[in-house]
Amino acid sequence: MITLYGAFRSRASRPIWLLYELDLPFTHVNVIQGYRLAQASAPDAPLNTTSPAFLKVNPLGQIPAYVEDDLVLTESLAITNHIARTRGGALGPQTAAEAALMDQWTLFAVTAAEGPGLEIMKITNDGGDKTVEGQAAIGILAERLRRPLKRLETHFATHSHLVGERFTVADINLAECLRYAQSHPTLFNEFPAVKTWLEACQARPAFKKMWAARLAEPV
Repeated sequence: MITLYGAFRSRASRPIWLLYELDLPFTHVNVIQGYRLAQASAPDAPLNTTSPAFLKVNPLGQIPAYVEDDLVLTESLAITNHIARTRGGALGPQTAAEAALMDQWTLFAVTAAEGPGLEIMKITNDGGDKTVEGQAAIGILAERLRRPLKRLETHFATHSHLVGERFTVADINLAECLRYAQSHPTLFNEFPAVKTWLEACQARPAFKKMWAARLAEPV
């Protein structure tokens, strides 16, 4: 039985989206980030990333965490790739070459896309996009994203998806890493093929189910 620890408003959204796609049963243990609480160590505090009970699962105090029998995984994209390889059907690799390509695009997502997009989102959420300094910082971060986005634009000009001309875990991993950059109001207009692909990913029922639960969760 799969147990997934983590809040919807965290990188747990990635494996949750995949689990919903596969309609796999799992136990969801809601663990929120300690920094979201006024007193994370209070006796009546909800289960969070500083709670001793959770630190027994992941001593780093980070979410998500995945437990299946004796296996414990604590990196979101390792979790999604493991689920896809072992239970993913068509969403997982069908050949060794596909497995390599899915690993490649997953590493691309986390090394080339996630960092700048996450920083853009943080600045925007803090209202920095309304300041000259914040706009300048966003401009620098957007420029860092243009090279990987150009790479993707070229790919999606001739391919419907990242691997095998079908929706796979690689699309989930990249879509979730790129989602942060969607807080930039115009960046994706420069890359219409990427925008079309990303919107198609987010139109899937499993994404919508995950997103609705995320929005319903307290900030």
